[in-house]
Amino acid sequence: MLTALTIRDIVLIERLELVFEPGFTVLTGETGAGKSIVLDALGLALGTRAERMLVRPGAARGEVVAVFEPPPDHPVRVLLAERGLAHEGEIVLRRQLGAEGRSRAWIQEMPVTGGFLREVGERLVEVHGQHAARGLLDPAAHRRLLDAFAGNETLLAGLAGAWRRWRELEEELAAARTRLERLEVEREELRRRIDELTALAPEPEEEVRLAERRRRLAARERLAALLREAGALLAAAGERLVAAERRLERGRELAGGDLDAALAALERARIETEEADAQLAALARDLELEPETLARLEERLFALRDAARKYRVAVDALPALLEESRARLAELEAGVARLDGLERRVREARLQVEELARELTRRRREAGLRLAEAVAAELAPLRLERARFRVALEPREDGRIGPEGAERVRFLVATNPGAPLGLLERIASGGELARLMLALEVVLARADPVPTMIFDEVDQGIGGAVADAVGERLARLARERQVLVVTHAPQIAARADHHFRVVKETAGETARVRVEPLEGAARLDEIARMLAGAHITDAARAAAGSLLRAASGARP
Repeated sequence: MLTALTIRDIVLIERLELVFEPGFTVLTGETGAGKSIVLDALGLALGTRAERMLVRPGAARGEVVAVFEPPPDHPVRVLLAERGLAHEGEIVLRRQLGAEGRSRAWIQEMPVTGGFLREVGERLVEVHGQHAARGLLDPAAHRRLLDAFAGNETLLAGLAGAWRRWRELEEELAAARTRLERLEVEREELRRRIDELTALAPEPEEEVRLAERRRRLAARERLAALLREAGALLAAAGERLVAAERRLERGRELAGGDLDAALAALERARIETEEADAQLAALARDLELEPETLARLEERLFALRDAARKYRVAVDALPALLEESRARLAELEAGVARLDGLERRVREARLQVEELARELTRRRREAGLRLAEAVAAELAPLRLERARFRVALEPREDGRIGPEGAERVRFLVATNPGAPLGLLERIASGGELARLMLALEVVLARADPVPTMIFDEVDQGIGGAVADAVGERLARLARERQVLVVTHAPQIAARADHHFRVVKETAGETARVRVEPLEGAARLDEIARMLAGAHITDAARAAAGSLLRAASGARP
């Protein structure tokens, strides 16, 4: 609900601070007193179009601050939380308008765009009359209100969930078909690639191993020649060592032991020489027994590198490419079966959505008839007995079922006999429209989440019993929500819980507007003025008292 409104330098208002209570509040005053200024100022805080003429003459800027305290679970709090704005407790909307026409907006003292301020304002206040054409006049709200009236919340949630699953499956199916078409084109290439790579049988790190072996094999002949030369030299050295050892053996006795050390050294040298010769011989035999020729090894290496160039990968990536190709081909082969399964799941999901949508349409049709009947019962006392109200269900523009059902919902009205039904704002005049909105709001009081409602012109062209009927319905509506009404009808004013009077004061060339709360005798006099005009008589006061007592007795 709206709890406070502060206005500075707007038109004829220099400074005004108002505190609002729950229930039914009226603003009254003589014609031209400035009641519309208060509504215009509130409209600024709610994000309506800012015009520089609203700034009080001589002031650099005007400012309006509106404070709201909606229920903890109100949707506006979710909207604010999504934008990272504090949303617990009071919600403060502030709008500043410069004399040059530039405006700025804040929510919770954080700068916001005018569009977002308006979006928040529309969730907090619904205005009916010459100052606004939103709320129930917005066709986008009709579906939501009808569903709330019908109690379709659970069914709607189920449909929305089923619709999302259906769309996700459809997207998955479309992607699978695209993927399958692409793989079909690649199938022959995949098969050729797999056959070639399977025949080639590349191994991890094979290129490095082959390159090393090729290096070794390329050096094999040179190594073999060196081994043969070294072997020949070692053989010759061994023969000479044996010959030297034999000669020294003959002189061992003559030397008397002096040759023992030399003979031992020769023996060791001969043994080492024989071992070296044996090792070289074994290595030479290994080279001669190598089964893979250099030509065969190079042929393998060149085949691997050709394949790598062909498929634009590194040689080491060929084994992975083979596995990837096999996986892609397997996906192609399994694609048809998977596609069939997806198509079946899509059909099942669509059938579920269609079933839920049909049930939702049925419930909406029934609720639309009940709503029209309930609204019709409210029209006659409001001097709209010739008006007809209908709820129309129209197919969606795309012809498909959406997350909110298969149809759009429109509230249609005709105010004259024989006239065609049309959208509310296109058919009714200002006073008729406000009363039509009142009838709708009374019926939809618990379905519409907007916590504060403002009615302007609701008493246009009516009086007596009709005005009393309007006042009774406004009071009834105020049991569910906060209701603010600008009125000239004493029958309406008498039924209010709270009463403000708007007064314009003139001093020389200067005029200013003030707003004062009324209670007791002051309120009695204001209602008497509304009955009798500027000259208040005792009879007018008596009539005003009678209205107040009757209204008080009618309150629960």
